[in-house]
Amino acid sequence: MSDTLTLDVIGRRVEVNGEHATVRFSGVVPPVAGLWLGVEWDNPKRGKHDGSHEGTVYFTCRHPTGGSFIRPNKVNFGIDFVTAIKNRYVLEDGPEEDGKEEVITIGNKLVETVGFDTVIKQQSQLCQLQEVSLRSCAVNCAGDKGAIARACPNIKELDLSKNLLSSWDEVIRIADQLKHLEVLNLSENKLKFPSVSPSAPGTFSALKVLVLNRTGITWAEVLRCAAGWPVLEELHLESNNISISERPTDVLQTVKLLDLSSNKLIDENQLFLIAYLPRLERLILCDIGISNLHFPDAGIGCKTSLFPSLQHLLVDNNQISQWSFFNELDKLQSLHALSCMRNPLTEGDKAATTRQLIIAKIGQLRTLNKCEILAEERRGAELDYRKAFGNEWKNAGGHQNPDRNRPSDEFLAAHPRFQLLCLKYGAPEDGELKPQQPFMLKNQLLTLKIKCPNQLDQKVLEKQLPDSMTIQKVKGLLSRLLKVPASDLLLSYESPKMPGREIELENDLHSLQFYSVENGDCLLVRW
Repeated sequence: MSDTLTLDVIGRRVEVNGEHATVRFSGVVPPVAGLWLGVEWDNPKRGKHDGSHEGTVYFTCRHPTGGSFIRPNKVNFGIDFVTAIKNRYVLEDGPEEDGKEEVITIGNKLVETVGFDTVIKQQSQLCQLQEVSLRSCAVNCAGDKGAIARACPNIKELDLSKNLLSSWDEVIRIADQLKHLEVLNLSENKLKFPSVSPSAPGTFSALKVLVLNRTGITWAEVLRCAAGWPVLEELHLESNNISISERPTDVLQTVKLLDLSSNKLIDENQLFLIAYLPRLERLILCDIGISNLHFPDAGIGCKTSLFPSLQHLLVDNNQISQWSFFNELDKLQSLHALSCMRNPLTEGDKAATTRQLIIAKIGQLRTLNKCEILAEERRGAELDYRKAFGNEWKNAGGHQNPDRNRPSDEFLAAHPRFQLLCLKYGAPEDGELKPQQPFMLKNQLLTLKIKCPNQLDQKVLEKQLPDSMTIQKVKGLLSRLLKVPASDLLLSYESPKMPGREIELENDLHSLQFYSVENGDCLLVRW
């Protein structure tokens, strides 16, 4: 880059020794002769000042140490799209020895070759490329008009993250030549977005996935540009300091996945503005600082009309500390997968107990924190919940007699599914509600019958086992009693409270208590 730069470099994205910045000034900075560029670094720790020198303000920065002055010959202004794709994907012909193994690079993959001449020629044909990654290739523009369409018109998936693109208009010039483009990643490009809706009909007509993480886009700019994304299904907007300011009406109606992670300005009320997106199935709200949620249109035991299609919700790394948050999630019509790791309520020594409570509180949940909820786990969780809060239910006006069962509104607000669990399993009996003494072993021993249905000559045994005993240890005990290898044993149990039902004890790591095995139940042993 020569020292004859003009003002047209202002706003350009540049790279200096691996660090990215935006040019904010071009000119002379007395008393030192020659041309200087004033840049604002993406990483403010890289800078030295705020754009001023010896009392004169040459440009401004968002951070007091975000700026530097640099000579133009130290700056990389980047390359055009076609040059970058040729640098990464085109393989030059060279001398080849028949049968000789070598390692070459195709894209970002190492490939071992033997007589690879034919394949090299195929890879050299850019028009064959459908998946392209140009991450960190210093791409700054589309280049000559029509050059992309001539060189590589069949690209479907394109990664342009962490490049030197400076405006949405330049993105349009690239995408306008890629009629089959379905996936586009523009993360970590500090883009200037238009102040009015861009007139580019058809440019993104096939685009289904758009990633705009850390691009500086605002919610108003999202809605402004979204008119040009008619079939978009996934939109990623992580770490943009976004505040949801208005409801999408005629745009984003096809979106199935929306990622708003690490946008700390988003609160509960703003989420209601996106609650009417008709096809939204997956919502990612990790690390936004949310702690509360309330659906005002739905009372106790009712379903909300908001987020009608939402199936997957991710709220990891937030400030959730109240059980009311999970009570509200049970109001969602379609929710069946939840991830809520690393929240105050889900951390610590009681993580396993917390899991059981969440399962009991959200009736339609099928997956929690990426682990499937099996039917046996749900049954155990709901039975334990019914017993754990039975005394509170009774003290609040609950009763085994349906005609006298009138728990208080306060209890129902705290435990909105309790009445439903009583209908499902029966109201908790007085014997179940006696306070336990957890530190006395005799109060944790279960008296169980042990039957071998397939061994008619085997007598029915009776044993006392701790309710904390794992299925694996029960199998070890039975192996010694029955002289059968533990690995051959299959366990289940029957309860007089649920005649005709047999519950499998299929997970060796879970305890008898986990499966809600109680005094008087019968273990069934098969091999």
